Amino acid sequence: MPGIKKYLLWLLFLLGNCMLICAQPGDTGQPADTSRVSSSVIPNHFLTDTINRSFEDSVFTIRNIYIVGNKITRRVIMLRELPFREGDSVNIKDLPGLLTEAQTRLLNLSLFSRSAKDFSIKVLDVEGAFMDIIISVKERGYLLPAPHLKPVDRSLSDWLFNNNAQISRLDYGLKLSYNNVSGNNDKLRFNFITGYTKQLQLSYSRPYIDSNLKWGINLSLSLGKTHEVNTGTLMSNKPDFIGGGGNEYLRNFFKGALELTYRPEFYTIHLFGLGYQTLKVGDTVLKRNPYFLNRGITSVNYPEVYYKLVFRNLDNIPYPTKGYAAELLASKIGFSSKMNVWHFTAKGVGYWHLGNPKTFYSISALGSLKLPQKQPFYTSQLLGYGDLTMSGYEYYVIDGTAGGLIKSTLAKQITNFSIKPPIFKRWLASLIPLKIYGKVYGNAGYAHNPQPWATGLNNRMLYGGGFGLDIFTDYDFTLRLEFSFNHLGESRFYSEKKAIF
Repeated sequence: MPGIKKYLLWLLFLLGNCMLICAQPGDTGQPADTSRVSSSVIPNHFLTDTINRSFEDSVFTIRNIYIVGNKITRRVIMLRELPFREGDSVNIKDLPGLLTEAQTRLLNLSLFSRSAKDFSIKVLDVEGAFMDIIISVKERGYLLPAPHLKPVDRSLSDWLFNNNAQISRLDYGLKLSYNNVSGNNDKLRFNFITGYTKQLQLSYSRPYIDSNLKWGINLSLSLGKTHEVNTGTLMSNKPDFIGGGGNEYLRNFFKGALELTYRPEFYTIHLFGLGYQTLKVGDTVLKRNPYFLNRGITSVNYPEVYYKLVFRNLDNIPYPTKGYAAELLASKIGFSSKMNVWHFTAKGVGYWHLGNPKTFYSISALGSLKLPQKQPFYTSQLLGYGDLTMSGYEYYVIDGTAGGLIKSTLAKQITNFSIKPPIFKRWLASLIPLKIYGKVYGNAGYAHNPQPWATGLNNRMLYGGGFGLDIFTDYDFTLRLEFSFNHLGESRFYSEKKAIF
């Protein structure tokens, strides 16, 4: 793979220079002196749910915004999220809502501890028609090296129950996550994976590269090789894997991508992407499935261009209970007879509180369309992959070029408590939250497949449902534990990390 190594070296060089340019020193926002400000009129513990009635209908000008605790995060990154600025005039009645909105936006950056002991935003002082606001934060640990240990299967449950938890099917290695590298909420990821597969993954993202804090950039690289290839879908709707013997690798791949992002305000992001991929599989793959790629080929190189629109207005992005989110994607994959796909996807979800914040209802819908409708197996994977996984059908895969699903959930918080971390207190929250939600859910889906290999689960409505638990804790980690049913009369346990869709 000398060509790929050359690409890797160039990308490392580019990322290094990009980080040097981007890591500009800046004011982190420490107040010059907050000891002078105190007020007997409005106490220092003026929080979002406290309004002194003597100031009703009064209008104040925000004189100063002080930020403490941001040792790494640049002040401008935090100010960009606020719904108010220094010099703005605000009605005192509107202030609690503004402070709550500011808190939500800042915590959704995933840069600070969510513990009430570590985060606060309040009025510090009132002097005549002027007020000062202070934001106190505790930054998370940003450099997170960790061992990588993960099954090669689609999910942990798939590995446990369909492949008997075989140790030989584990990947292991080193995973490095470096958040907020230069204080600009930029992220560096490096994964070195060995074991059943061999992979090297590298990415760098920075939300803002311009002085107006609107344009950003994302770079990513992935290359590797695998012993095993999913060559198709059996009539039982299970993946048809074949493996190479000994040291034989049946699949070699390379992926590179460059994205420009544009965030004009707060909730909407536009992504403009350009990618390039190479794929080479062994002859045994083609013998097993002549329709694996177009025209019976075993290797293909192709570019990809795409546009994605992302909208998120959520109370807590890692585990939302209120708000809305949506994604639209339009992409062109390949420009030749070897690879020629137009791909369109749409996703949307809404969350609503029912009476109180501890109980919520959500409904989500996801759809995908690929043109031309007749695609080889490699570009016709649909239900059971990524976001398009149906509850009740987690252990099945269903191919197709058009389809989607709709899901509704009713959830209630069962418990909410915090524990003090016994170690790593400098990098962890003062109190680590642990919230557990009980839930019931139902979903319906459809996968259209015009090809001869369509199975009994294609071209018909599918229904499933169940109940389970969501466990949410620090560093935005949510674990799903579910017991689901489907229209076939089957019922099974399933566990996975939770995402928005």
